[in-house]
Amino acid sequence: MTTSIERTWTAVCPAAHVGDHSGVAALVEGEQVAVFRVGSSWFALSNWDPCSGAAVLSRGIVGDAGGAAVVASPVYKDRFSLHTGQCLDAEGISVPVYPVRVREGVVEVGSP
Repeated sequence: MTTSIERTWTAVCPAAHVGDHSGVAALVEGEQVAVFRVGSSWFALSNWDPCSGAAVLSRGIVGDAGGAAVVASPVYKDRFSLHTGQCLDAEGISVPVYPVRVREGVVEVGSP
């Protein structure tokens, strides 16, 4: 027997409103989500910084660590992988990641 899970997508904003190497915050099914654009790639992860306890990752500094896209929290500068949500600076700490897509010029985030 095959099980199929249907994903719900939430429209966040027009893609043109998100600058390259920057992020925006959105509320997706009651969760704060940070959405980032790096070139033509899009990423979404929890907006909550577990190191500081503040919902600030969407305001972080987007950059590169060893060829991988990261966001550095604006509070303590801990870096989180935009691909996996893993914290590069504190072992065992991570944030949830979410599926993200651009459809008809609108950024959409998939349900958690």
